[in-house]
Amino acid sequence: MKKSLLYLHLVLILITLVLVAGCAESRSQPVPTIHTAAPASPIMPYVSNETLVSFVDSAVMYATVQGTERALSEFNDRNGSFVQGELYIFAYGYNGTTLAHPINPEAIGKQRDGANAVFVKEMAEVVRNGSGFYRYVYINPWDNDIMESKLGYGRQVADDWWLGSGAYTGPVNAPATVPE
Repeated sequence: MKKSLLYLHLVLILITLVLVAGCAESRSQPVPTIHTAAPASPIMPYVSNETLVSFVDSAVMYATVQGTERALSEFNDRNGSFVQGELYIFAYGYNGTTLAHPINPEAIGKQRDGANAVFVKEMAEVVRNGSGFYRYVYINPWDNDIMESKLGYGRQVADDWWLGSGAYTGPVNAPATVPE
């Protein structure tokens, strides 16, 4: 009697385990992303904060190993290894001069002005204070040059220059107009 009761318990436990296993889902924790809106067209894969930081860190390491001249040449190459999907490395002097920008080569050697000067100055301060993230608005060359929100990450390379990259997080809504 005890033996059959033991078998009955084992069978019930096995049935319960089979039923529970069929109903359970394996859910991993979602990976936080920096995208807060629908992706731009053409659809670009999302870029996590970790990917952005790793991309910038690899560029800093490249600059450290290869030297300033060679690094800036590579960062300015639109077909180089530091243009990956929507990510690309840009470099600025702390005086606001564009040192590398593979998407806007006409800006190289010039100081940013207007709204871009504000972005460069403010992000430079974030970087000077120990590196970090900065949110700004910039033209998305992969989505018909529309203005989009962007999360940038930057790091200092030397006392006189820094570099960064950013991931687009969605279109900027046009300001509402007041009827006349």
